[in-house]
Amino acid sequence: MNQSKEMTKITLKALEDKKANDIRVIDIAGVSVIADYFVIASGANTNQVQAMADNVRETLGRAGFEPRQVEGYGSASWILMDYNDIIVHIFSEESRMFYDLERIWRDGKDITLDEFKEN
Repeated sequence: MNQSKEMTKITLKALEDKKANDIRVIDIAGVSVIADYFVIASGANTNQVQAMADNVRETLGRAGFEPRQVEGYGSASWILMDYNDIIVHIFSEESRMFYDLERIWRDGKDITLDEFKEN
């Protein structure tokens, strides 16, 4: 499994462990050079959004992956975690609807979560 797929698989598990809502993976490799995948999820409140980000950072860190940058943790309405090969977006429900990354990145390819569980 390539590194970006491995990182995405770990991230999905970490988000699921914290009961993330509506987890989506968009393959943006064909439309952008910034990353291979966007992982998008949302949480019901500030505490859940921060717990999701904490769990992603801790779980990926144990696997040897450190973020290049993390933004938005304090406000927890949109936490962006840049891991070079993947970018994790963790939103509050309201911010996710407002920013609508799925629409903005619709040229990317939606990947089913099952594709990462099979590998």
